[in-house]
Amino acid sequence: MERNTQLVGQSSSFLDAVERASRAAPLDRPVLVIGERGTGKELIAERLHHLSSRWDGPLVVMNCAALPETLIEAELFGHEAGSFTGATKSRAGRFEEADGGTLFLDELATLSQAAQDRLLRAVEYGEVTRIGASKPMRVDVRIVAATNADLPLLAAESRFRADLLDRLSFEVITLPPLRHRSSDIPVLADHFARKMAMELEWPAWPGFSANALNRMLSYNWPGNVRELRNVIERAVYRWESPESPIDSVQFDPFESPWRPLEQAPAIGGTAESSPSVQILPPAQPSPYDPEHCADFRLAIAEYEKAILAAALEKCRWNQRAAATALQLSYDQLRHAMKRHQLMA
Repeated sequence: MERNTQLVGQSSSFLDAVERASRAAPLDRPVLVIGERGTGKELIAERLHHLSSRWDGPLVVMNCAALPETLIEAELFGHEAGSFTGATKSRAGRFEEADGGTLFLDELATLSQAAQDRLLRAVEYGEVTRIGASKPMRVDVRIVAATNADLPLLAAESRFRADLLDRLSFEVITLPPLRHRSSDIPVLADHFARKMAMELEWPAWPGFSANALNRMLSYNWPGNVRELRNVIERAVYRWESPESPIDSVQFDPFESPWRPLEQAPAIGGTAESSPSVQILPPAQPSPYDPEHCADFRLAIAEYEKAILAAALEKCRWNQRAAATALQLSYDQLRHAMKRHQLMA
């Protein structure tokens, strides 16, 4: 697992988490990394590996949520040929692949009970047994696990093995969400934007306007740093004036005046059973009557004006956002607004 992403930030909560990871890295003990999606759990796992004595060994990653329950044990511990349907040849598991290095288990809380039982033995005794094999084998693996779930609560509800949680929680590093790292938002935005500007071969980085920065600071960032990166890179590549500060930031890439309408359930049924039924907006007076059109060009002009006005209203008269929504350039939108006398 090699990435080009760096740990960037200056807030005390973020630096404390990074410092805890740095202190735990040299110790050959399991570490749990807790945090919401997009907070950088994978990057902390990398830091724990690269600052440890195992830095020249393998760093093997397994997303526990990406595999069906029936295959997780085979992926973790390997299997012998013929041990189950489809096992035509023997295969080493992730523990064997990570021997001498670090095994990063992402989405740990999704492990099945059976996989938790086998994982406990592997952590406790350093032994794994392939599915279908009769003898265990020794492995030298450090476990780093990550989740966004409340593991103590799951353990209290008997949905996660309490003894496994005890073994894995030598150190627990909890990453703060971006909404509690407001001082890091401008720093991260500048970092991602400069990289995108270089990729687009801009002559210089113009920065963000005060309006754009204020919008970033007031946003809740449910997707945290991953969402911030997408928003910033999208804002840079859509900006058509590299010589002026970026003033347009779109948080929801699906926002559009023509976003498909939600479907309404039929009486006594569901939306899936009646796809033709839709929730329609209240009827609006038409700028022309298509059934009694006496002037084709005037009707087209009025319809175009109505589309422009609706898009501008939807985007709160942010002209660059409206141009993006209409798939027009900024100059094309301005020209159309002038032609239809929609200029402020």
